[in-house]
Amino acid sequence: MSDIFSNLQIELDQLYSKGLYRTLRTIESAQGPEVRINGRNVLLFSSNNYLGLANHPEVIRTSVEATQKYGVSSGASRLISGNMTLHEELEQRIAQFKGTEAAIVFSSGYMTNLGVIPALVGAKDLIVADKLNHASLIDGCRLSGATFRVYPHKNLKRLKELLEKRNQYKRALIVTDSVFSMDGDIAPIPELLKLAEKYDAWLMMDEAHATGILGKTGRGSLEHFNLRPSEHLIQMGTFSKALGSFGGFIAGSKVLIEYLKNTARTFFYSTSLPPGVLAASIKAIEIVDKEPERLKNLWGNVAHFKNGMKKVGARRAVPLPDSETPIIPILTGENERTLKLAEKLFEEGIFVPAVRPPTVAKGKCRLRFTVMATHTEEQIERCLKILRNIM
Repeated sequence: MSDIFSNLQIELDQLYSKGLYRTLRTIESAQGPEVRINGRNVLLFSSNNYLGLANHPEVIRTSVEATQKYGVSSGASRLISGNMTLHEELEQRIAQFKGTEAAIVFSSGYMTNLGVIPALVGAKDLIVADKLNHASLIDGCRLSGATFRVYPHKNLKRLKELLEKRNQYKRALIVTDSVFSMDGDIAPIPELLKLAEKYDAWLMMDEAHATGILGKTGRGSLEHFNLRPSEHLIQMGTFSKALGSFGGFIAGSKVLIEYLKNTARTFFYSTSLPPGVLAASIKAIEIVDKEPERLKNLWGNVAHFKNGMKKVGARRAVPLPDSETPIIPILTGENERTLKLAEKLFEEGIFVPAVRPPTVAKGKCRLRFTVMATHTEEQIERCLKILRNIM
């Protein structure tokens, strides 16, 4: 083996010794509350398929029909020959859903953040971002070349202090997750929007874990907080969580969307989403409106699971972050303990992978449980019983 590959093996060995080595489990079934892994059925409590739409019969049927009609690929980026009627239909639908003038669809949520942030700000501009933002937001901020400042998690006082220097820059952008994916808490969007308006900045909120979840009808953070769209607000989101499909989007003013069509490199240079995926997303949004009981079932299951988890935490002195969403973590501390607990859960029939650095900070390892609308009461009780026995 050459030196270059020997060095890679050494680094892999180091990851393994630190409890940071990753392996993949292969799911052999659809993404339901119960999945098949290595020939056995286990309960899935780690999926972002919150509303159970990834395997909804109507979503599947619509995707298949679109594939039969239009084929399996768009064949090019949208600026070449990959702009199809379904792309524009989905953009109209998501703009309507989010209450904005327009929207633009990207090939993934990660590619949305990687393309949009550098398109909006650059070397003469300022970004201020929450410390616990998703990796895609952090990477987009770094790629932009803008002055990049981080404020402690949801610390409005520190954010305001950083914005006091706004006049030194041409443009300013506040970046935050709406729902933080590891703790399940919600950003203070009303206060952030007020600061954006006061300091003439944009507020870009990543609605990946809020779209389809927050608000009376699942519209997201604005509906949750009873806010109206603002020219200072940029709504980013994905179709790959509660909507059960794939892809990312930005919803906002017509000017913003036209600007991104002409400046966002990940929009220019990525082959556009295939017809089957687009049709699935359109149908999923329709089902969110048509089947409000799904959202009701989700929050009922969340309440059931959280109440049970609190009892587990109280009995075993297990720290539970103050989650406000279907993301419900158990803090487990160090790598080795977290891996052992995840493996024990899997042996007992519960699939919840260990979350370790760099996804979370050192010493903040966790088991990140997520609840779906399609979990049954019996499945939730079974999971809670196993937790009580092994924690």
